[in-house]
Amino acid sequence: MRPTERLLNRLWAHEKASYGLRVSIALSTLMAVCWYRGDLQPLPSLFLGTIASAVAETDDNGWGRSKSVLLSLLCFVAAAAAVIHLFDWPLPFVAALALAAFALTLLGALGERYASIGQATVTLAIYTMIAMDQHRGAGADAAWRDVAQMLAGAAWYGALSILWTVMFANRPVRERLARLFAELGRYLQLKADLFEPVRHGDLEARRLALAEQNVRVVEALNASKTAILSRFGRSGRPGVQSGLYFRLYYMAQDFHERASSSHYPYEALTEAFFHSDVLYRCRRLLSLQGGACMALGQAIRLRQPFDYGERNRQAGQDLEHSLQYLRDQHNPHWQRLLGSLQLLATNLSSIARQLSEASLADTPLEGIDTRLRDSSPHTLREMATRLRQALTPGSVLFRHGVRIALALIAGYAVLKLVHPSNGYWILLTIVFVCRPHFGATRLRLVQRIGGTLFGLGVTWALMQLFPGTTVQLLLALAAALLFFVTRTDRYVIATAAITTMALLCFNLLGDGFVLIWPRLLDTLIGCVIAAAASLLILPDWQGRRLHRVMAQVIATSARYLDEVLGQYRSGMRDDLPYRIARRDMHNADVALSVALSNMLREPGYARGNLDAGFRFLALSNTLLGYLSALGAHRARATVTDDPLVSHAQQYLQQALAGLSAALGERRPVPAAEVDEAALADTLEQLPGDSDDKSRLVRTQLALILRLLPRLRAAADEAVGAPAPATPATPLA
Repeated sequence: MRPTERLLNRLWAHEKASYGLRVSIALSTLMAVCWYRGDLQPLPSLFLGTIASAVAETDDNGWGRSKSVLLSLLCFVAAAAAVIHLFDWPLPFVAALALAAFALTLLGALGERYASIGQATVTLAIYTMIAMDQHRGAGADAAWRDVAQMLAGAAWYGALSILWTVMFANRPVRERLARLFAELGRYLQLKADLFEPVRHGDLEARRLALAEQNVRVVEALNASKTAILSRFGRSGRPGVQSGLYFRLYYMAQDFHERASSSHYPYEALTEAFFHSDVLYRCRRLLSLQGGACMALGQAIRLRQPFDYGERNRQAGQDLEHSLQYLRDQHNPHWQRLLGSLQLLATNLSSIARQLSEASLADTPLEGIDTRLRDSSPHTLREMATRLRQALTPGSVLFRHGVRIALALIAGYAVLKLVHPSNGYWILLTIVFVCRPHFGATRLRLVQRIGGTLFGLGVTWALMQLFPGTTVQLLLALAAALLFFVTRTDRYVIATAAITTMALLCFNLLGDGFVLIWPRLLDTLIGCVIAAAASLLILPDWQGRRLHRVMAQVIATSARYLDEVLGQYRSGMRDDLPYRIARRDMHNADVALSVALSNMLREPGYARGNLDAGFRFLALSNTLLGYLSALGAHRARATVTDDPLVSHAQQYLQQALAGLSAALGERRPVPAAEVDEAALADTLEQLPGDSDDKSRLVRTQLALILRLLPRLRAAADEAVGAPAPATPATPLA
């Protein structure tokens, strides 16, 4: 393949290429039609309609995308009609605006599709307000003409989106799986750092970095599952074409479980094998396998063959030789630790085998439960239940809906008082900046202001340098494309791009220079209102709900322990109940990581005991690692007939349930009912004829028992402080 072809192939395979090209075709076509007709007046409205439709787009199959587009257009028409008919009556108008914003925010309870449609509908309603403001005094006909142009742009992009989905049905699945293996590769490489045999190393910092990466891995797993569900359904048997995607997804799940396994405290391994090369061998193999996972992700993206590589195989053999050398020393103090390292080597050997066979997995799955849990509502009754559950003050969406509604009322009042002309960017800023949590709002606020300042400066320079209409049209097109490519992960750049596009488009209708300072003022006003709303209106401080998030981590861990030990009685089955228990545990761990990250951006008086929360996160990740080790090696074992193991399992279930209940009710954690250290010591006193599985189960249960006192102490410290105070307001 020639270098140019290789470059084009890589560009086409990029995760954002499909989205960017689709937007480019939609906007370029609209621009070409307006240029051909010699009338550029409709272009801003067409562009805004296309943007609203693209913002409402979610990953789906052809039929699902068609329903989403139709629902979006119906919502757009209803919102535009309401704005036009109520625009001249301020009180009914602002009341309807607030009520609609609240209701559309609540749609997020039905899933990502409805959340995107809700936000896009509010956005298009504000675009309609801008159109009404531009045609003030010209009557409703002029406004309807602009609205019709917006709807035409939205419909055109919707039709193109449906066609694209039909033509490239499986591309989103490949993109999600490619990203998943890339994130898994980074996780393995961070895990490798834990095996660096350095005394007094910053192990806690490495564990927290691993926990942060685990969030990205779990998010990638969930995104891959959603893409597979939307293409292949919940329970249909995959065929040859889709079988590869299912195999890769289940392979990634297995990799994640094995990579997150922890067989013994890393400090003990470092102390025992400080003068050996075995930990370096583990570190090297883990790092190489991380690189191999990233290479597999690239191969999936480019649809190219994947080769595990001879260097990786040699690294695995070197680790086995190093372990054999240590076993030959017959050191009794190493016996238990060598068993843990052997389990690690078994995990890495399994990952290596599956990576070696990755390109061969092109046949239908046989004997494997291919069902996936679909948590989206599919009937009117399920939707009504979701909405009723969200319609309570304790719901994050309810509080956010109230916050958005009141912020828009305040923004409208400020608009009428200080900036009645071209002031609707205030409302647009509020909608884009105000997030469900204060920490996210604070981050978005800074990004919005920075992006707007940068975009206004760039736009001023571009309009000075390129006064010609043709060049400005091309620059507006490029800015719109940049916005869509960066809007999910580079919000500063995305804000600058959409600011540039908007001013260049409005410059076609008049003097764009006069809008630069008003746009900056509107952005600042909108950001101030959004920040005040997040701070004062039903603030959702993470410290208030942190104990419930921590309780969910412990509760899901207990359910997973019960599920995985059940498979030591009945034999390994990668069935749906087991995978649900495993995924719930990881999702709860991610929720705790996200909550603590949001707390970092909250005011000091609302944070509570943040340090204790992070200590609990590190310990809960250790618990997850011990449980994952049981899951990675599960198989039928005689150890389940051991009364000591049954007693330890029963005690752990009771202890974890008690800890979860105490956290959920925010009360002191109950003390241990038995001598947990003594029980752990007894478990580790293995009979001489114990097999590897018996040794594993006993060792992992003992590790969890030794972890319990530290978990209790961290839980008590994290929730022992009183609930964070809040400024006295009627709505706080």
